[in-house]
Amino acid sequence: MSLPLSRLRRARPLAVLASGLALTTALFSGQASADDPAAGSPSAGRHAVATTAAAAATSLPCDLYAAGGTPCVAAHSTTRALYSSYNGPLYQVKRASDSATRDIGLLGAGGYADAAAQDSFCAGTSCLITIIYDQSGRNNRLTQAPPGGFSGPAAGGYDNLADATAAPVTVGGHKAYGVFVAPGTGYRNNNTNGVAKGDQPEGMYAVLDGTHYNGGCCFDYGNAETNSRDNGNGTMEAIYFGNNKVWGYGAGNGPWVMADLENGLFSGVNQRYNAGNPSVSHRFLTAVVKGEPNHWSIRAGDAQAGSLSTYYNGVRPNVPGYNPMKKEGAIILGIGGDNSHGAAGTFYEGVMTSGYPSDATENAVQANIDSAGYATSTSGTGPLTPGSKISLRATTSCCTSDYIVHDDADSNVVIAPVSASSPPTTKGDATWTVRAGLSNSACLSFESANQSGRYLRHSNFQLHLGADDGTSGFAQDATFCPEAGHNGQGYSFRSANYPSDYMRHYSYNVYIAGQGGSHTWDNATSWSDDTSWAVGQPWA
Repeated sequence: MSLPLSRLRRARPLAVLASGLALTTALFSGQASADDPAAGSPSAGRHAVATTAAAAATSLPCDLYAAGGTPCVAAHSTTRALYSSYNGPLYQVKRASDSATRDIGLLGAGGYADAAAQDSFCAGTSCLITIIYDQSGRNNRLTQAPPGGFSGPAAGGYDNLADATAAPVTVGGHKAYGVFVAPGTGYRNNNTNGVAKGDQPEGMYAVLDGTHYNGGCCFDYGNAETNSRDNGNGTMEAIYFGNNKVWGYGAGNGPWVMADLENGLFSGVNQRYNAGNPSVSHRFLTAVVKGEPNHWSIRAGDAQAGSLSTYYNGVRPNVPGYNPMKKEGAIILGIGGDNSHGAAGTFYEGVMTSGYPSDATENAVQANIDSAGYATSTSGTGPLTPGSKISLRATTSCCTSDYIVHDDADSNVVIAPVSASSPPTTKGDATWTVRAGLSNSACLSFESANQSGRYLRHSNFQLHLGADDGTSGFAQDATFCPEAGHNGQGYSFRSANYPSDYMRHYSYNVYIAGQGGSHTWDNATSWSDDTSWAVGQPWA
């Protein structure tokens, strides 16, 4: 690169709802609504079938669970309503610039999140998700998790809150945001209403990002201890997603949908390995766990299309302490029952029920999730098709004239100013050829336009220009998966082999960085801006 590194600035501030489901009579046959005062009579059962079928075109997940006799006792989503009649807030955000808060609601009853309200409120600053409201009417809202068996990284030992813009998606063609859980992030409610306790039956599902996970403990959603501590075997029942193999695992290399039952992540009846639980990595994943006396089940499926598969259905684990269960009734998201907060994941929606839902009810819910239209956001600006040439520009306010460039002398990758008056060599160093991902063709790799065969790759978390040596390790280090930019601009690029880390500029070097992790370049300040890149025409 013709611009020497000595001239680089050395420091900077850190800166679908109508599902159209035709519910089968089999789903509700002979089963009246739990709220029907005439429930129990044969005529009441037939009446419930007729009225439910008539309303099926607008039934959302919690409507379907109620019709199946297992109503929601908690319903959380930052993307859409989970009842056809719900028209309240989905979540609350807090603005960094003045600590003001705003509830983010819906575009209409039974509809989608009003993401434009968040974008307007958070414009020019950053926002955190402070509350995830409960749509069930039981006030089982989720807020910042307190310290417990482990203290969190935030003030007072609390866990971090999620960046409100770090997980953009579209649902039914409408922009929305999920809950991006970086290690150290967690939500909890230790004083709930109506959630199963002891050995009472319950069900739960969550829609997650099946490509965002790690091996930390524990990315959970579900029932946990009310004192934020490990109270022994069977005091939890929660969905787990990740590739942690310490307590249990399934087939392949993961990630797996498992059940966190406390002191064990269970993929089936056995304490550790269960061959019937496969690795799953759908971009949008529906995960289901449900339990009743000496019986429980794991199910999962693609949240964009298709049905649920059952990975386990049988008796409680063959380990003492899990039959009967001793559930305590708290609700957690992104953490373990004792506030273990080393995990990563992304949550879009989920519910917990009273009673053990039938497979038929869950299948109807899955059909509605399919019809909701979850998709990756398309807010990027510019082509990312293999074979095209591009330049990648920083979007942080300090650096909007800076591009990713490589240095010929030491192969370091930095951001530096590039303009029409820059020397041809500098323009070439700022130009990249898009390739299909070397380790995953659904993702991308970036080959230097003026040094054929050399790619952007990370080593010790810093990006360098490296020659492809044909190894799987290099291929993984040089593969990045594009998502909509965390700050609403351009794209963010997730590392293929460190899925909690994204391409980020920090002190004018380029790294793969987590949000609020242990390295200096993981600093949470300006993380959304620093991990968002505008894709422009190639300089060379």
